[in-house]
Amino acid sequence: MLKTQLNNLLALCKDKNAWLALFAGCVLTFAYAPFGLWPITFVCFAIAAYITDQPTPKQAAKYGFLFGFGWFAIGISWVHVSIAQFGGLPILLSILAMALLCAYLAIYPALAFAFATRYSKNHWQRLALLISGFAITEYLRGTLLTGFPWLSFGYTLTDSPFNSLAPWIGEFGLTLACITIGYTGYWLVRFKYYKGVALTLAPFVLLYLFSLNSTDTRYSGQQLKTLLVQGNIAQSLRWEPEQFWPTMSKYQDMTRPNWADVDLVVWPEAAIPEIEDYAFDYLINLDKAAAFNNTALITGIPDYQFDTRNVYNSLIVLGKQQREDSEGNYRYLHRNRYQKHQLLPIGEFVPFEDLLRPLAPLFDLPMSSFSRGEAVQNNLVANGIHVLPAICYEIAFSELVRGNYTQQSDILFTVSNDAWFGDSHGPHQHMQIARMRALELQRPLVRVTNNGISGVFDPISGQQLTIPQFTSDILSTELKLISGHSFFSKHGHTPVWLFVGLLLILVLLSNAKSYFTSKMEKAFF
Repeated sequence: MLKTQLNNLLALCKDKNAWLALFAGCVLTFAYAPFGLWPITFVCFAIAAYITDQPTPKQAAKYGFLFGFGWFAIGISWVHVSIAQFGGLPILLSILAMALLCAYLAIYPALAFAFATRYSKNHWQRLALLISGFAITEYLRGTLLTGFPWLSFGYTLTDSPFNSLAPWIGEFGLTLACITIGYTGYWLVRFKYYKGVALTLAPFVLLYLFSLNSTDTRYSGQQLKTLLVQGNIAQSLRWEPEQFWPTMSKYQDMTRPNWADVDLVVWPEAAIPEIEDYAFDYLINLDKAAAFNNTALITGIPDYQFDTRNVYNSLIVLGKQQREDSEGNYRYLHRNRYQKHQLLPIGEFVPFEDLLRPLAPLFDLPMSSFSRGEAVQNNLVANGIHVLPAICYEIAFSELVRGNYTQQSDILFTVSNDAWFGDSHGPHQHMQIARMRALELQRPLVRVTNNGISGVFDPISGQQLTIPQFTSDILSTELKLISGHSFFSKHGHTPVWLFVGLLLILVLLSNAKSYFTSKMEKAFF
């Protein structure tokens, strides 16, 4: 058996298609931020479609797995920064952990390619089943084991001309559009199937043209003057108790000269590292200062509730809740708060913690025992502004964010601490994901982090202002508020799933027709 496995491995190493699949997956990283070479997505998927066009599902799955492994191995290589620098694992074990993570994620595209090969009888069916298969496997990837919906194809189109489709079909729909365009490119190059390509792309082109000239959202005429504060606290110091007060003083000192004429001040995730109950006096003083300066402050803070022993990664509002208020409204456990729902495995909770925590520092990081907040929570209200919040990793979960969107939501606000990932492409991808959420919901984005990328983004004009990474700095800017509601904000992924269901029904009916026709021919001829 061992000899057979070695022979298979040697054969794989000599397989040019295997190397091409791996290469296409690796190159796909350059379609995402910070590189932004979005047409690469179509080319890489066309290559993947070519390589996985195999006679058996097993072969298609093999090449699909290699494509997926390359896609994630380079695309999320920034995860290794946190494992190596803060996880306390030897380099070989940290590389092994990354390889296992990428191998797990590569299973999903492998299944999608195998599914299309197994049940398709011709090219149009293969395209339909690739679209459907990726829809299902991408949903599963974003759901199973708490989900990891990072690096979906649609994010590559955030800064492309096709981003006008985001308010209509969302990133999920854009992912399926990438598959369609990539596969038709394969059709065109290999089979010169011009008529089929034209018929396939025609609905997409019509939808794109419609999205350019039809919108339910526009500027409301109101502006919001916002102050973003980026403290740039070293990750190694963030949870050291002797550094709590210096950190809190730093944010206060950076804010104090800039209170005037600001509608909203925002601090990052856990900018106040002291648990909320212990920081009560500090918070009361901030509350009074914000109200005195006719503004509101939103900050991240951990909240340990002694009665229930639950600890939440929270956002709280200090200062004015409504514009007409003359005093601050803060009190401990007031309802104008948000508690993170989608927790990051290992970083914020540890599954099987009794078994894993003793094994390595990676499984026993500071503040890795958070409790889960509710999936649907009220928007924050700060100085009369209704704020749709998301903390860190949550911004990647489109339906979670949309589930908290209301008719009153004025801005999309997300906080994070990307210091875990150093000077890698991870923070750039994180900002790109946040901008896609703003495009989907058509609400101005305010994003503030510990060390970058902090900034604001206007989904109508596409303008973005940011604070340089790895600096202690502020950004004072005016946001144009938007009225109206996008199609996606009202309907979410439902129209896209209906389209996927229609494709599956068409393939099923076509195969059923062929099956019964064949049976009839055998019976009577």
